[in-house]
Amino acid sequence: MTDITLRPYRPEDRAACLALFDGNVPRYFAPDERAGFCRFLDELPETGWPYLVLEEAGQVVACGGLIADEGGRQVSLSWGMVVRSRHRGGLGRRLTLARLDQARAMPGIGRVVIETSQHTRGFYEGLGFRLTALTPDGFGPGIDRCDMVLTLD
Repeated sequence: MTDITLRPYRPEDRAACLALFDGNVPRYFAPDERAGFCRFLDELPETGWPYLVLEEAGQVVACGGLIADEGGRQVSLSWGMVVRSRHRGGLGRRLTLARLDQARAMPGIGRVVIETSQHTRGFYEGLGFRLTALTPDGFGPGIDRCDMVLTLD
C-alpha cells in the first residue's frame, strides 16, 4: 500500500475535489449541491476555514474541513468525502479524526456538529456523534438530513 499524506487544501486541488463530489452523486450528495461546494472551495482563501485533503500517489482521495460558528463555541464538519472506490477503507475515519483533532485544538470549541445523510449516520455514530434531528429527503429525494452533534472532551 502506498503512503497517504494528509495536508491542507490548495487551489490546484479544486478539480480533484469536484471529481470526488461527482463520484458520490447521487447516493451521498444531491446534484444541486455541487454549486454550493464550488462556492465553498472558491471562498476558502477568504474564509480561512481549515480544509484538508488526503493524497495517495499524487491523487486526492478524500477531502473535508471545518467551519467555525460566529460564537466560537462549535464547529461544523464540512464537505467531507472519499473517492467512491475507496469507501469503507479507513480514509473517511482518518480524515474525520484529523478534523476532530483540529477542532480540539481550537480554543473554546466544545462541540462539533454535522449535517449528514442516513448513508453515513452510522459512521458518525461510531465516532461518538448522536442524532439531534432527522429530516426525510432533507438534502434531496432519497437523501435524508441527519443533524448530529459530538461534545468534545
